[in-house]
Amino acid sequence: MNDAAAPNPQMTGDPDGADHRPLLRRRSTSAAGAQGAPQSAAARRGRSIAGWIIVGTIALAAMLPTHFVVESAGPALNTIGEVDGTAMLTVTGKPTYPTSGALDMTTVYVQGGGQQRLGFFNVLSGWINPRQDVLPEEMVLPRGTTSEQQSEQNTVMMDDSQQLSTAAALHELDIPFTQHLSVAGFATEQNAKALKTGDQLVAINGTTVTDLALLKDELQKAGEKPSELEILRDGKPLTVTVNTTAGPGGQRQLGILLGSGFDFPVDVTFGLENVGGPSAGMMFALAIVDELTEGEMTGGKHFAGTGAITADGQVQPIGGIAQKMVGAKSNGAQVFLAPAENCTDVVGRVPAGLDVVKVETLDQARAAVEGIGGGKDPKSFPTCQ
Repeated sequence: MNDAAAPNPQMTGDPDGADHRPLLRRRSTSAAGAQGAPQSAAARRGRSIAGWIIVGTIALAAMLPTHFVVESAGPALNTIGEVDGTAMLTVTGKPTYPTSGALDMTTVYVQGGGQQRLGFFNVLSGWINPRQDVLPEEMVLPRGTTSEQQSEQNTVMMDDSQQLSTAAALHELDIPFTQHLSVAGFATEQNAKALKTGDQLVAINGTTVTDLALLKDELQKAGEKPSELEILRDGKPLTVTVNTTAGPGGQRQLGILLGSGFDFPVDVTFGLENVGGPSAGMMFALAIVDELTEGEMTGGKHFAGTGAITADGQVQPIGGIAQKMVGAKSNGAQVFLAPAENCTDVVGRVPAGLDVVKVETLDQARAAVEGIGGGKDPKSFPTCQ
C-alpha cells in the first residue's frame, strides 16, 4: 500500500527526462494513489477490528471457567510429631515407647473443580510449572459432585483410613482385634425391607461373618437360595432372610453397601484436621508400629511417604505422588516410601537428593525404615527405576 502512494524512484525512468513514460507512470500512480487511499483506510479499519476481536476472544477465554484442576505440593506432616502443639497421634491401652526422626505423611493442594473452577491463565500457569500437574476435573471430582460433597467424602475416607491404619499396625504386630461388617447403604432395593443402615452382620447361614471374603463365599455357596443373616440392630440380635442376584462374573450380591468396623485392644487418637482422603494410611500405620515397639525405628532419620492401607497391610496406590515427593523433599525428607503401583508416576519426577523405596506391604515399609534407620543404604532396597 505504501508503494502505491509513493512510487519507487527507480520506477520513474531516466533522470534526464528524455523518456516520456515517467509522466504516464506518475499520472497512473497518482490515480492509483487516489483509489488506494480509501482502500488503505478500509484495510486499517479491518485490521483494527480483527485486532479487537482477537483481544476480546483472549479476554473472554481468560474469564471463562475451565474444567481442569491444578495439583501442587502441600505440607508434609510428621505422624510421630506434633502439629501446632498437638500430637499427630496418641496410643493408649498398651505400653508405648519413645520415637525419633520423622515419618511424614504428604499432602497435595488441589485448586479448581466444582464451584471453584479455574480461569485459563491459572491452568496455563500449571502447565508451564514443572512442579504442578493439570488434570481434567473428572479425575479428581466425579461429574455431578459438588466441592462440598467431595470434601465430606474426603473426610469420611480419612476417618476410614485412620481405622484401617490401626488395624494394619496391629496385624503387623500380631496383636489380636476383631472386625465386623455393617450395612452402610443400599445399591438396590432387593433387601431394603429386610435390612437397615447400621445393621451389624454377625453370621450367615450359621457361619460367623469375620470379613468380606467369607461373606462372599457363603453367598456363593447358597446360590439362588435365600440366606439367613444374623445381625445386631441397635445392639439387639435379629435374624432376617435376604435374597441375592447374580452380579458380574456370576458373584451373588445382596445389593447393599458395606462398611467396616473394628474392636481394638488399644485406643488411637488422631490429632489431624483439615486433611482428607485415604493416602496417609501407610504412614499412620508405621507411626503406630513405632509407638508400640521398643527402639527408635527411624534411627533419627527423616522419612516420608504415601499410600492407602488395607486392614491386612496391603499398600495401595494414590494420586498426586509427584507433588507429594516435592513436598517431602522441601520438608527435609531423605527417603520416600512409594506404593509399587505408583512407580509409573514416580519415574522421571523424583527430586534431586531424595531416595525412593517402593513398597507393596506395611511389612516391607517397616523393613525399609528399620533397615535404613539402622544404617543400610537406601539404594539397597527396591526402587521404581
